[in-house]
Amino acid sequence: MERQNLTMRMQMRRFTRLTNAFSKKVQNLGYAVALHFMHYNFCRVHQTLRVTPAMEAGLTAHVWTIEEVVGLLQESVQNAA
Repeated sequence: MERQNLTMRMQMRRFTRLTNAFSKKVQNLGYAVALHFMHYNFCRVHQTLRVTPAMEAGLTAHVWTIEEVVGLLQESVQNAA
């Protein structure tokens, strides 16, 4: 958990001090964190695993592209409307 928190703080400017990349709304911060972890777990191939954490856990069989993540977001927005 500590490593995960460090990774999030180091990769997301919203969690570092003295920056202007902050969320005015808590909901927007939640969206940013969700996108970060989606990319980290489904799109990014980790050096030690040589696959994504989602592939290692058996949740998916391929590395997701950003287009797939955007498509998933668009799909959820359409279903909500």
